Amino acid sequence: MSEQNTNATYTLSRETYKQIKNFNREQMQQFVGQIYKNAEESCTESAIDIDELRSRIGEIKGIGENRLNEIMAVISEYFNS
Repeated sequence: MSEQNTNATYTLSRETYKQIKNFNREQMQQFVGQIYKNAEESCTESAIDIDELRSRIGEIKGIGENRLNEIMAVISEYFNS
């Protein structure tokens, strides 16, 4: 348990930790909800540019237009499910 999570983008300060310890149920729901909302917004901001992806895959030697269309259909299906 002494290992630090090096992939974490959110650092819990000592002050915030002390506040959380004293939260009631409603305050904890608001706090966690805000973290969730921030994470959700962060995910939508880093969405994949499908046109750029199509262009980059199309540059691969041996990938023709038909195969590229098949690949993009699978990718689109994956992201829309």
